[in-house]
Amino acid sequence: MIKIRVLVLLFLTSIISGNVFSQEKEFSEKDIKVWLSNSGKHFLNLESDKSLQFANKALEYSIKLNENELAAKSYNLIGLNFADFSDKKKAIEYYKKGLDYANKTSNDTIKCWLSNNIANLYSYNKIDFKESIKYYKIGLKYSIKLKDDYEITFTKLNMVTAYFSMGDYQNGIVYLNEAKKYVDTKGDVEAKITLNALYADYYNQLNQDEKAEYYYLKSLEYCFQNEVEFINSHVSNTYKDISNFYFKKKDFVKAYDFLRKHDSLQDLIYNDERTKEVGLASQDIEKNESKRKIEQIEAEKVIQDERIFQTKVVIFLFFIIFTILFILLFSLIKNNKRRLNSNLKLQLANEELVIAKEKAEEASNIKTQFISNISHELRTPLYGVIGITDIIEEEHKELRGSQHLKSLKFSAKYLLALVNDILKVYKIEEQKIVLESVLFNLEDELETIIDSLRIIAISNNNKMVFEIDKSIPEFLYGDKIRLSQILINLLSNSLKFTNNGTVKVIAKAEDINGSNLKLVLKVIDDGIGIPVEYQEAVFDKFVQIERREDDYQGTGLGLTIVKKLVNLFQGSVKLESEEGFGTTFIVELPFESGVDKLIETINSTEVDLSDYSNYRILIVEDNKINQVVTKRLLENHKFICTIVDDGFKAIDVLKHEEFDAILMDINMPKINGFETTKIIRSNGIRIPIIAVTAFDRQEIEEKMIEADINDVIVKPFEPAKLFQMIYKLINEKTL
Repeated sequence: MIKIRVLVLLFLTSIISGNVFSQEKEFSEKDIKVWLSNSGKHFLNLESDKSLQFANKALEYSIKLNENELAAKSYNLIGLNFADFSDKKKAIEYYKKGLDYANKTSNDTIKCWLSNNIANLYSYNKIDFKESIKYYKIGLKYSIKLKDDYEITFTKLNMVTAYFSMGDYQNGIVYLNEAKKYVDTKGDVEAKITLNALYADYYNQLNQDEKAEYYYLKSLEYCFQNEVEFINSHVSNTYKDISNFYFKKKDFVKAYDFLRKHDSLQDLIYNDERTKEVGLASQDIEKNESKRKIEQIEAEKVIQDERIFQTKVVIFLFFIIFTILFILLFSLIKNNKRRLNSNLKLQLANEELVIAKEKAEEASNIKTQFISNISHELRTPLYGVIGITDIIEEEHKELRGSQHLKSLKFSAKYLLALVNDILKVYKIEEQKIVLESVLFNLEDELETIIDSLRIIAISNNNKMVFEIDKSIPEFLYGDKIRLSQILINLLSNSLKFTNNGTVKVIAKAEDINGSNLKLVLKVIDDGIGIPVEYQEAVFDKFVQIERREDDYQGTGLGLTIVKKLVNLFQGSVKLESEEGFGTTFIVELPFESGVDKLIETINSTEVDLSDYSNYRILIVEDNKINQVVTKRLLENHKFICTIVDDGFKAIDVLKHEEFDAILMDINMPKINGFETTKIIRSNGIRIPIIAVTAFDRQEIEEKMIEADINDVIVKPFEPAKLFQMIYKLINEKTL
């Protein structure tokens, strides 16, 4: 069987080309590369003693400099020399040492060479063919990774040799056919000798003598072209294979001729002198290996001694630390006994605090629920009062200009706003209230406010006047309800603390920028004034300065609400006061000019009453007054109404009659508005349902969505807002 050349030429090319895989660092690294290059050249010239001397020197300095890649290459060259002229087992040992160093690097090329060389030894020396194929496959993996066609081809040829040696021609011919294309087009002399010799072996075992002889002779042609001494060993093996072939054919003349050529070339390659030289060089290498092992053992002993010393130090330190810890532990145990009683007392105190906290939270929840319930109960009758005033205005048009009716309606709305503020005074602090902007005329609002407070003014013999600067637009755009609450609270405060005097409101516009402006309001009185030490406290909750039991009655929330509402506007409020000479409150609020928005707002909010005719509305309401008010408001605008007292009746009537919309009270006996709506929806009825309730929208938002209620309107409400909501929802359903 022909012996394949070990991958030496590429190895030499890598060394000669310089630092392909490693960075150059100092001169000694360059020297190692020169020694490796020289070793490779002497090996190719079959000068093994010189090759081993250079390789041994390169190995010694590579290990000293921690150059793993160069050490791997050194071991590779030593293994190559041993493989041809010395101990095969030693050659495998050196190859594997080289592979260990190579695996510490990222150089896949040297890993490929060493894997193939180990495989060659197992294969060519018939030590273990299966082991050789294992290493060939490792080398092939690296060759494919490197995309090196030359390496891939030679590895496959070597695998063919191993398979054929095992008698496995079926697997071997597959790799041989794969290698043929590259060898025929790009292969060197060695590759062509090998390829043709392997094909000759293949056809020889098939007893196809004609093809076998053709490939043997073709291999022989390439042998004559060889000029590299290292490849002479391959040529020698080819002579022997051809001799065996002719001997099988009983052509003894040719068989003897090629056997003679084989023996002559073998004597040239493996003469006694060269074998002796290799043996001597190998002894030097063995000595160096032993020396390195002794040095390694001594180095490990030094490290071991250092570790023993460090261990002693650690034990000593551990003893000291243990002693300190023991003292600390003793002290802690002693202190813990003292602290145990303190901790027990603290635990009892904490338990009491937790109970107190829970009680406080429960009281807070009860207070919140109480305020919510009271506010709900107050809103319900207020809805009746405001609703009835709307009906009176609608049915008795001659009273629309009545000052008393206006004052009644305004006072009812103000009372409603006060109820809402009591409920929401803490929510303002949490910024849960959103301003609602509308168009309004400031002069009209001031007149209405002053008319509603005239009775308070008369009781203290006070006059009220207001001045509006011409710089203020005719219409403003902003939250007029909150503005009215601010003015009412400020004016009420001034009227209560002024007797036989005048309370004046001055309004002007500043910082006008396009449609944006700053509204400046001054409420001036000539009353008793506020002492300096109390001026910062008057905006706090429930603060009343020098209150007498029969005088200046109120909740103590008026100025607190003013402060919080002003903050809601992101405005400012301050006071100027001198005891005995009166007080001036100055409020600055951002607003927009409403002149440009007037036509747009009228178009968007104006209600076409003719569109409401013949709409059938089901009113679900248990309160009789609210039934009357709601029905009357709707019928005055041409709606057709049906009233039921509870949710069950509503469900029943919907089975027999059709309606365009439902006004659903929430807080009803028997079954509430949410559950009623769920049953209605489950029956497949999709008409708009509007919740009419005295609860805040925020309180029922989630339940409203869950029940599939379309919208909500809070009592008391503006009738026009309700009409617009009904009209919008009905038309959306139609679309």
